[in-house]
Amino acid sequence: MKKINLKVAFRDRRGKIIDLIEGEKINAITFITIKKGAIRGNHYHKKSWQWNYIISGKMRLVTKMPNKKIKKTLLNPGDLALTLPGELHALIGIEDCKFLVFSKGPRSGKGYETDTFRLEKLLV
Repeated sequence: MKKINLKVAFRDRRGKIIDLIEGEKINAITFITIKKGAIRGNHYHKKSWQWNYIISGKMRLVTKMPNKKIKKTLLNPGDLALTLPGELHALIGIEDCKFLVFSKGPRSGKGYETDTFRLEKLLV
């Protein structure tokens, strides 16, 4: 998991423009909600990359790469985090949370389950 530091591309009296993702082919943009205390995920994708952009609320992203330790990252509004193919991940609602998932790879639309592999031993 990589938390991405976003940079302002342009700013003036009207506000800011921030590019979330550049130079990537995105196959799906998905809006997801998670209630406080709820858990989502506890799976991984073999071929798909996912960027999670927090719109409102807070969540904890729990990730684990093969042969590495579990990593827990608190995500707040405006945060962007990338999970890579093969990276185990779970999401915990710290507060009611709304976020966007930008997916690159087969994990999109009708292909959602073709690249989603549930964990026998849950992260959370």
